Amino acid sequence: MEKDMFKKQFSAPEVADLLGISRIAVFNRIKSGNIKAQKVGRNYVIDKENLQEYLKLSELPEREKKRIDQAVERAVEEYGETFKMLGDE
Repeated sequence: MEKDMFKKQFSAPEVADLLGISRIAVFNRIKSGNIKAQKVGRNYVIDKENLQEYLKLSELPEREKKRIDQAVERAVEEYGETFKMLGDE
C-alpha cells in the first residue's frame, strides 16, 4: 500500500483492491463514466488524479450521513427485536 502512494496510474484490479470492491464494480463505474479511465489494449488504466477525483465525488455530505444514521436508529427502534430474531436463524 505504501508504494501505491507514488504510482501515477492504476489498473482496474488495483483500484478494486484499494476501494475494497469487486473488479466488476470498478468496470461498471468506468463504463458509467463515474471513474475516468483509458483503455490500453484489453485493459483499463486509471490515472491517480482521476481516482482522487472519484473519491472526492463519492464522499457523502455530512447531512446525508446524519440522515442515514437517523434512518438506521429508527429501524432499530421499530424492528430491533425482529433483527435479533433474524440474526439467530
